[in-house]
Amino acid sequence: MDLVATTKHPHDQFCSFQHLHRGGTRTCGFRGRVCDNIGSGFCSLRVYVSCKARFLVLSSDSITESRKLKGPRKHFGNRVFAVPKVEYPGLDGRLQHFGRIPQGKLNGVESLSNGVNTRRNFEEFESNIHLRRLVKNGELGEAFRFLERMTYHGDIPDVIACTSLIRGFCKIGRTKKATRVMEMLEESGAVPDVITYNVLISGYCKAGEIDKALQVLDRMGVAPDVVTYNTILRSLCDGGKLGQAMEVLDRQLKRECYPDVITYTILIEATCKESGVGQAMKLLDEMRNKGCNPDVVTYNVLINGICKEGRLDDAIKFLNDMPSDGCQPNVITHNIILRSMCSTGRWMDAERLLADMVRKGCAPSVVTFNILINFLCRKGLLGRALDVLEKVPKYGCTPNSLSYNPLLHAFCKEKNIDRAIEYLEIMVSRGCYPDIVTYNTLLTALCKDGKVDVAVEILNQLSSKGCSPVLITYNTVIDGLSKVGKTERAVELLEEMCRKGLKPDRITYSSVVGGLSREGKVDEAIKLFHGLERLGIRPSAVIYNSIMLGLCKARQTSRAIDFLAYMVAKECKPTETTYTILIEGIAYEGLAEEALELLNELSSRGVVKKSSAEQVAVNV
Repeated sequence: MDLVATTKHPHDQFCSFQHLHRGGTRTCGFRGRVCDNIGSGFCSLRVYVSCKARFLVLSSDSITESRKLKGPRKHFGNRVFAVPKVEYPGLDGRLQHFGRIPQGKLNGVESLSNGVNTRRNFEEFESNIHLRRLVKNGELGEAFRFLERMTYHGDIPDVIACTSLIRGFCKIGRTKKATRVMEMLEESGAVPDVITYNVLISGYCKAGEIDKALQVLDRMGVAPDVVTYNTILRSLCDGGKLGQAMEVLDRQLKRECYPDVITYTILIEATCKESGVGQAMKLLDEMRNKGCNPDVVTYNVLINGICKEGRLDDAIKFLNDMPSDGCQPNVITHNIILRSMCSTGRWMDAERLLADMVRKGCAPSVVTFNILINFLCRKGLLGRALDVLEKVPKYGCTPNSLSYNPLLHAFCKEKNIDRAIEYLEIMVSRGCYPDIVTYNTLLTALCKDGKVDVAVEILNQLSSKGCSPVLITYNTVIDGLSKVGKTERAVELLEEMCRKGLKPDRITYSSVVGGLSREGKVDEAIKLFHGLERLGIRPSAVIYNSIMLGLCKARQTSRAIDFLAYMVAKECKPTETTYTILIEGIAYEGLAEEALELLNELSSRGVVKKSSAEQVAVNV
């Protein structure tokens, strides 16, 4: 709908539109026609006012002069965009101001140029809002395509939105897409900041593409900061490339980007691993000489290195000297020492360290107690381990599954499964939910004890307890079933795990094939064996041996010998067990003399050990 108003006094505010009203259709603005009798002829202006952006655009039907626009924007029509004192919301939500249009320039070439720029700015602004919305909603693919369209039309994309898009692609490992976003950003004329480059470099480092990260470092359009270098140094050091990391450090210093405590800590940790604590101490001295004070993380790295070198007493001295160096040890510092004390059997020292921690006001964590519990359980001191477990809440800590798992494992090792189940129930009653390690420990003990029905029952309940079985969980129960002659149920579990998306491995198939062979279902075992090959899983010698054993027990030794030939053809090396199975199979078919002759021949060649040969000879 066009509204007409007449104005007789143009000025730098153009004209007022007190009597203009919105049309019937709800849009984000209204338009009207302004009749201007000033000048040589009647001039009709079409007015657009954006309600949301408070943005005014005037287009003239009578202007005949215009500048041609270059680039992908092909045509805008004969319009004048004039925005005197117009405000629009900026990227930070605040109102931004366009400049004032000089008086008398409305119908000139300058007005066209300014107007086109204004229209372009407005469209660019709206495009960037949409781009940010797509990225925020996680629509990375759509955001990428929209960015392509933006840059094709000459828009300059928002650096912050593009940085978020790069981060999104890097998180899912799509570094090529992230790289292309950076390229489009740079080609558009935008200037990526150091954060944008850091995000891309971090993505490359996490993907193991350190060479590409170094290439970005070399071509950065802005000066790298210490975060840039720390990211690259961390990646190089984690990859065992300390020498290359030191070269990057030299480049960092030449560019007058000074290392911080994180930089030195990264290098000290890598030096401890590669060259020993002695060389790392030199870096510590250099760090101090350059006015960079080490923090508790730096000291923890060094103490950990000293402990790994077996110098526990030196580590304790280092711990005691920390306060005089201006750094207080934290709970992690004490846990490092505590773990080393336990691993070397110094239980009494560990107890004293715990008491010393508390005395100094350094509260122990649940990790502290877990270290002690784990050590005591491995030593078989279950009574003391239980005492430590009961003390945990007194120090303001809550035991977790890692507190209970060593106890359950120790009970199972002692074949005290009832006690293990009792503590599983106590664990749950105290609000600590078992993890898959807890259940795997219990299932292993049950299967070893022949209680496979109980194991199957627990396995079936895992999903309802919010704990999904993993490959080792199924392998444990399948093996237990196969060994007690319940291979049919084991095969059902094999099919079940495949339905759940778990891929069986050689251990899974070895258990089932062995069970079928022991039960005399050797043809089924061979069928499963060939299915294993079709899946691309190379059978182990154990699987071949299981089938040969089944064939020999079925008095089909000739087929077993053929299977041996097949085994060799498939480049699976026969073991001593392979030959003893065949020798006993030959004897089992009434060819004892031939079996002994073959045994002596294999023993003389060293294929079968003398002790094994004697045992087989007795059996024959």
